[in-house]
Amino acid sequence: MSRRKGAPRGRRSAATSRPVAQGAAPLAPGAPCPCGLAAYGDCCGPFHRGASAPATAEELMRSRYAAFAVGDAAYLRRTWHPETRPARLDPAGPARWTGLEILATTGGSAFHSEGTVTFRAHWADGDGTFGVQEERSRFVRVEGAWVYLDGAVA
Repeated sequence: MSRRKGAPRGRRSAATSRPVAQGAAPLAPGAPCPCGLAAYGDCCGPFHRGASAPATAEELMRSRYAAFAVGDAAYLRRTWHPETRPARLDPAGPARWTGLEILATTGGSAFHSEGTVTFRAHWADGDGTFGVQEERSRFVRVEGAWVYLDGAVA
């Protein structure tokens, strides 16, 4: 996710100009997952803990969105392609991710080695500013695991 026009000002990730999570903390297993599908403990939580790995590019996209929302920099680094991974990543800051919409996917299944996910990520900041960032992210497999390669903001 990269900064979209009108995105909140303030602290940004060192790798991108995207807004990042405010006051991020681990979620209780029964709390709603930030990606919007299920309870965190049944959804993205196991990916973040390393108990399982996303089987599709869409699952990885959702889990990375949730990692931004909860401030899990370690997971974001682990799931970033080694050739495009930033040296530093700090997912703590003024923006709060408030919702995710998956608009389209191509490839990215258990039978593919690459895929794309087009999504809208909604955010809010402490000033009452709200925004939407639309992006098409590319994912590839490295040693069998899905990783984020790069993205283009619409």
